[in-house]
Amino acid sequence: MNNSGSDGRDKLDYQALDNQTLPQRLAGVAAVTTRLGANPDEWKVREVGDGNLNLVFIVTGPQGTVIVKQALPYVRLVGDSWPLPLKRAFFEYNALTRQAARDPGRVPEVFHFDEGQALIVMEFLTPHEILRGRLIAGKQTSGLGDALGRFCARTAFRGSDLCMKTAAKKADTALFLDNVALCDITESLVFTDPYFDAEMNNHNPHLDPIVAALRGDVALKTAAQQMLAKFANNAETLCHGDLHTGSVMCTDDDTRVIDPEFGFYGPMGFDIGMLISNFLMAYLSQPAHRNGDPSAYQEWILSVVDDIWRSFSDEFSKLWENERTGILFPASLFEDQGHSASEALATRLAAIWSDALGFCGIEQHRRTLSLAHNADFETIENAESRAKFEARNLRLGAHILLNRATIAGPAALLDAARDFNRKDAS
Repeated sequence: MNNSGSDGRDKLDYQALDNQTLPQRLAGVAAVTTRLGANPDEWKVREVGDGNLNLVFIVTGPQGTVIVKQALPYVRLVGDSWPLPLKRAFFEYNALTRQAARDPGRVPEVFHFDEGQALIVMEFLTPHEILRGRLIAGKQTSGLGDALGRFCARTAFRGSDLCMKTAAKKADTALFLDNVALCDITESLVFTDPYFDAEMNNHNPHLDPIVAALRGDVALKTAAQQMLAKFANNAETLCHGDLHTGSVMCTDDDTRVIDPEFGFYGPMGFDIGMLISNFLMAYLSQPAHRNGDPSAYQEWILSVVDDIWRSFSDEFSKLWENERTGILFPASLFEDQGHSASEALATRLAAIWSDALGFCGIEQHRRTLSLAHNADFETIENAESRAKFEARNLRLGAHILLNRATIAGPAALLDAARDFNRKDAS
C-alpha cells in the first residue's frame, strides 16, 4: 500500500477531483496503475457518490477497477455553507486499517491513501450492492446477521482495554479524539436536534402531533441526553461511528462494511445499536415496498436482528475466553485464582445490550426527524401513507429508548417491533 507522502503529491494544494482530473492525479501512483493499467487515457471514470459528504468514483482500466473516495471541504448534502475538515479521510483510512486487522476480509482493502488530497483508493466491491437498497427490493443475504454480529464483536473487543495494551489503546484513543467535526455532527443531528425545532430538521407534516408529543416528553429527552453522555464520555472501543444499512454492501452470500469516516472511541453498544435500528426501520417500512403480504420478508429481517445479537454474544464470549489480554478483568483476578469470569462477562454483555437499545431508539427518531433520512421511508411517495409507517417507527423508538433497561433480549425487542408494526398512526 502506498501512503500519503510516498510520491510527494500530498504537497500539492488540495483539489476536488472530477472525471477529467482524477486520472492525471493518480497516474503516477504505482498501487493504482498496477491495478488499472499504466496509461490513464485508457481509464474510464464515473462519479457515483450518493451519500451526504464525499465524492466517490469508480475507475476502470484494462487491468481492473478501483474505488476512489475523496472528502470535500464541506457537507455535500448541504453545500459549502457547512464547512467540514478534510481530515476525516485520515480517520477513515486509520479506521479501515484497524478494522481490517481486527476482522480480516470484512472491509475493503486499501491500496493508496493521500492525506493532502483527502483521498483513499480501495477495493471495488462487485457484484455487491448497498444493503439498504437490497432490503427495499426484498433481497436476502445468507449469513448476513452472523457476519455483522462478528464484525461488531471483533472490532469492539479487539479495540478495547479488554484486549489492547494500555499504551496502544490510549494512543489510539488520542488519535481519534481529533475527529471532532464528525462527532459534532452525531452529537447534534442524532442526539439533540430531533427533540427540538432545530434549523436543519425536516419531517413529514402529517407527523406534527406525534412530533409535538415526543418533544414534550421530558423523560424521553432526558434518556436521549443520558445516551449522549455515554457517546461523549465512554471511550470503550473504536467504533465505526455510522454503521447502518447504507454502510454495508452485500451479494446473496457475502457481506462487507464500508465508510467508517465517523470513527471514534465510544461505547461498545453504539455500532450494534445503530445497526439494529436500521433493520427495524427496514422491517416497519416493508408493507409500502411489497406487493401482497410482506410478513414473510419482515420476519426474515427480524431473524437477521436476532442473528446479529446472537453472533455478537457468541464471538464476544470467545474473545473474552481467548484474547482477554488488556487491563480489564485480567485472568490474575479470576482464572489464575480458580474463579470463573463468566458472571463478569454476562454483566458486560447486558450493559452493551442496554446501551445498544438506547442508541437504537434515538437513531429511529433522528432518521425521521433530523437532517438525513432513510430511503426506507423517503421512497414512499405518498406523504400521508408514509406517515403511518414513520409514526410506528417513532413510537417504537421511544418505547425502546425508555425501556432499554428492561427489554431483556432480542426476543422481547422483536416482539415489541411486531406489536408496533400492527399499530395505526392515530
